[in-house]
Amino acid sequence: MSAETYDVAIVGGGPAGLSAAIELKRRGVAKVALLERGAEVGGIPRHCGHPPFGMREFGRILTGQAYARRLAGAAVAAGVTILTKYTVVHTGPDGLLTVASPAGIQTIQAARILIATGARETTRAQLLVPGVRPLGVMNTAALQAFVYQEGRVPFRRPVIVGSELVSLSAILTCRSHGIRPVAMVETEHQVQARPAFFALPRVLGVPVMTGAQVLAIEGSPRVTSVRLRLADGKEMVLDCDGLIFSGRFIPEAALAEASALALDLGTGGPVIDQHGRSSDPNIFVAGNMIHPIETAGHCWAEGRRVARVIAAELANARNAEPDRTPGRRIIAGAGLKYVVPQRLTLEGRGTVPALNIRAIGAARGRLILSDGSGTVLRTQSINTAPQKPIRFSLAGLNLAVDSSDLQLRLEPRP
Repeated sequence: MSAETYDVAIVGGGPAGLSAAIELKRRGVAKVALLERGAEVGGIPRHCGHPPFGMREFGRILTGQAYARRLAGAAVAAGVTILTKYTVVHTGPDGLLTVASPAGIQTIQAARILIATGARETTRAQLLVPGVRPLGVMNTAALQAFVYQEGRVPFRRPVIVGSELVSLSAILTCRSHGIRPVAMVETEHQVQARPAFFALPRVLGVPVMTGAQVLAIEGSPRVTSVRLRLADGKEMVLDCDGLIFSGRFIPEAALAEASALALDLGTGGPVIDQHGRSSDPNIFVAGNMIHPIETAGHCWAEGRRVARVIAAELANARNAEPDRTPGRRIIAGAGLKYVVPQRLTLEGRGTVPALNIRAIGAARGRLILSDGSGTVLRTQSINTAPQKPIRFSLAGLNLAVDSSDLQLRLEPRP
């Protein structure tokens, strides 16, 4: 059977994939297919029944569900071919995809591929949390699916483990259906989102316990309590009927791994250049697979930006051959978890976006960018919460003077 052919095949139907598909069609790309393994497109926002979504994209505040529907509707109206229940299991050379679909195993041929499979929360097993396995243990995505999609209330008095933005989303989800969290527990010694955001649990009467470790989950057949070791070394038991493991996002990188794309140890996702191009010049990447985790609005904007590069490459006959230049590596040094993009191809199209950076924990000090000779090119002062995205502008720098690696490091301030 011959492969179905497209100009661009997009893998993943969240904000990055949908915005890229819409932008490609707007720029005249004829055949765009979006492949989504689920029954519906929309990504993580599809599970969120609360605001705020959509200000950047639509100029109004929407719930996550309304936002996902609006993006999906815009893609259909633009003429994007949306293929749900299509799981891409492998991408081969020259844009060939192997797909498991309701009709069986198929192949799809595309001039360019964009992978936008997003990120997911770390599971209880991956966090190595001991204890029995009673009913009532889930992550935020499962909670939101129960509440917003199935109209079910899985518990009444859960404990939330984590203190990222998604943990605050879990509180909002709970409160929307009369669920009253007993506490928010964070294993680190400070909250992971901006401290100002924690006015929300204070107002709602949810105590936040930092430096607390989950020792055991107790109960049968469902959760009845959780045993903690507190920051002062003492142990305590919290009575509860559920446990929500929230945050600690990791990339959905199985397809990238199966396709032998170069991966970055810091993000866990593919290595990319400033245009979103991976180590395979036919494959681009956008969204939370390359920077776990950003807001839906950021991923939407990134999908559009990468789509513009793809469309220009396909439209210009001189650039029909993918850019294969290795570029300059950007290495995340002391104090930094990762930097995205990880390389710059300076003869490519468009401007270099700001570097997207995460520090290791909270950080206060100076970011220092230097070249291969150790010459400092730019510095930037930062004072940031552990999971807050950091932007480092490269505007105005002449980075084409040599091909040496660039080093970015954090010089902490006492």
